[in-house]
Amino acid sequence: MALETTRIESKKAYEAELFNLQCELVKLQGWVKQSGLKIVVIFEGRDAAGKGGVIKRIIQYLNPRICRVVALPAPTEREKSQWYFQRYCPHLPSAGEIALFDRSWYNRAGVERVMNFCSDAEYQEFMRSCPEFENMLQRSGIMLIKYWFSVSDDEQEKRFQSRRQEPLKQWKLSPMDLESRSRWVAYSRAKDEMFKYTDTKHSPWYVVNADNKRMARLNCIRHFLEVVDYEDVTPPPIELPERTSSEGYIRPPFETQTLVPDYYLQ
Repeated sequence: MALETTRIESKKAYEAELFNLQCELVKLQGWVKQSGLKIVVIFEGRDAAGKGGVIKRIIQYLNPRICRVVALPAPTEREKSQWYFQRYCPHLPSAGEIALFDRSWYNRAGVERVMNFCSDAEYQEFMRSCPEFENMLQRSGIMLIKYWFSVSDDEQEKRFQSRRQEPLKQWKLSPMDLESRSRWVAYSRAKDEMFKYTDTKHSPWYVVNADNKRMARLNCIRHFLEVVDYEDVTPPPIELPERTSSEGYIRPPFETQTLVPDYYLQ
């Protein structure tokens, strides 16, 4: 069957389609909870490729107790001494949960490899053990979905410049982001090598063309919805119970409480 492509020609059309997809995500969430599914979604890619943007749109209307984001900081000295995958295991989902990994164990194949944060032996061991680790996750009943956000050199540079100039975005430029500018080719080679070992039949990488942020968000969310076989189990509208009588109860004066000042009035 040929792929049906929808043209999104305005911001209004984008927002309308995004909302439709988010409504479907709420239905998927209900199915995950009812059926006890365990889903892991990995978001990897170039710095400033838009991973955080699509994650924000996915979770916007979802229950954080069901769908949560995992964004781990740099490992501590204790964690560095552990089995490499150990620090990620506590964040894997239980039945009825979705875990969105904003970067993941693939740090070893990317930034750690390029920046020499791991030894050659540690890197080679990761490449050998990662497919086995992911096979174990899938055999345990976890559904694993991996997305790679691909952005061109020119587009990444535009986004870096935007972050540099806008005070509200400057925090997004970490020292690692800045260093990646001068190691573009090294990151490309690391990604190619990572795909060689970990883009497997049972756990493929899905590549998202991320040069257009809005289209990348729509395409990724739409694909996620199509990969997960879910049903609409939305319950009927909730009927609110009648309030109990307040007879005999007197509320204390509002003015006796410590109030937040009315900084704004309508």
